[in-house]
Amino acid sequence: MKNNFLLFFILLFFLITRLYQIESVPASLYWDEASIAVNAYSVALTGRDEWGDLFPLHFRAFGEFKLPVYIYSVAVFEKFLGLSELAVRLPAVLFSFGTILLTYLLALKIFNQKTTALLSAFFLSILPWFFIFSRTGYEATAGLMFYILGIYLMLFTGQNRIWPLISVLSFAVSLYSYNSFRIITPLTFLCLTGYFIWIRRADFKKIALISLISIFVFLLSLVPIYRLTASEGTTRLQAVSIGNGEAPGQEIITVFLQNYISHFSPNFLFISGDANLRSQTGNSGQLYFVNLLLIVFGIVFVLKNRKPLQYLPILLMLFAPIPAAITKESPHALRAISGVPFLAILSAVGAVYFLDRVKFRRLFLCALVVGFLVMFAVYFKSFLTEYPNISSKDWQYGYKKIFTEFTGEFGQFERIIVSDYMAQPYIFVLYYLKIDPAVFLSSVEYNPVDKWGFSTVASFDKFQFKPVDRRNLPQGKVLIFASPLEKLDIEEKSVIYNLDGSTAFYVYDYQQK
Repeated sequence: MKNNFLLFFILLFFLITRLYQIESVPASLYWDEASIAVNAYSVALTGRDEWGDLFPLHFRAFGEFKLPVYIYSVAVFEKFLGLSELAVRLPAVLFSFGTILLTYLLALKIFNQKTTALLSAFFLSILPWFFIFSRTGYEATAGLMFYILGIYLMLFTGQNRIWPLISVLSFAVSLYSYNSFRIITPLTFLCLTGYFIWIRRADFKKIALISLISIFVFLLSLVPIYRLTASEGTTRLQAVSIGNGEAPGQEIITVFLQNYISHFSPNFLFISGDANLRSQTGNSGQLYFVNLLLIVFGIVFVLKNRKPLQYLPILLMLFAPIPAAITKESPHALRAISGVPFLAILSAVGAVYFLDRVKFRRLFLCALVVGFLVMFAVYFKSFLTEYPNISSKDWQYGYKKIFTEFTGEFGQFERIIVSDYMAQPYIFVLYYLKIDPAVFLSSVEYNPVDKWGFSTVASFDKFQFKPVDRRNLPQGKVLIFASPLEKLDIEEKSVIYNLDGSTAFYVYDYQQK
């Protein structure tokens, strides 16, 4: 009963810290969040995405083919909450809630120690690496939950015939949630399958049928992925891959190894964290310094204990950076997110290993928990007070200001031009103005597809998206939103600022004379 109460408190604490100001911190939706919201809204209303495809398995979106699980989840919430920040971010909170609960169950299954399981859930709930992702509209949160669920259920192989099949289905869902799991999940499934075949080799006949069925179902789930990849679904990989057909093989291997190792650098883990302000606050590592000591203790315990199943958190932690290592941006917290629950578990194992070797165990445990809560409180305060200002540019706050301050004036103009210096401004028009999908499809015009396969919207209705240049402005009365690099030599109507005071857009009321 006591353990259940503590787990309930951890989960409640998680929900409070994720739901508090979720619609305003981060300051606005990033274009990927807006794209998810718009496609989900279109599906909820019409059953079709922004391109008019009926209940797609892959959403074309910007041309990178977004995966379906998170989008369909958002569609359900938009049925009740409408097109809103809450609807697009709430599923991430709930998927992350599930990940914390499953991390508790997984740690309990592997180590059979309730204190270890509780600390695993607690650490995961407060780690900076997990925090921002668990309260913003990131698809990876869905992939992570189904990945951990698949691992947990697969550990019951041999005890019940139904759980391995459900495990495979969960793994399959992770493949359609976030691209990193298209690498991590097959590796994990292969290792776990090999492990269970090995430990049950004496009575393999008992699990042979269920193993073969599980393998078949898993391979079957890969077919749509590789059919898409063989045709037009490599856009995103081509854009971010370290290879992309330009570098020699030896150089690719060298870059891969450098990228992989960078995820274990002290600077990334404990000092500065991910340089992308949509992944970290800018003044924190991905973990707390104390986690380093606890993880080392945890690894020492596992190596000394020599129980094969307990090596699993170490192995899966080492797998995690692989998807990020094959891309240009490394270290990359989001693409390596699959390792975070296992870092939390190893921290918990290390904490218990340490506590078992000191006097006044309960006192040290309380001090440890309070210490981590204080560190999290400092991080959380910074997130609420400093982070919105320093990160508003990265979250494309200027677009939110356009459509909250100037929408009422749009009817006065024949044309509205929004600079395309950030590539996909049209998605914010669809999101903030809640444009009817049919209206968009009836008038949209696209720019030519670029070499990576990405496509951008040139115009629809009265909106145009292009570089702002006085030499190519249309006739009539025009409202212009120009980037800081496109300032015109005419009087500004207004200036839109990011929360840090930097210029987001110059606004012009222009009429060709």
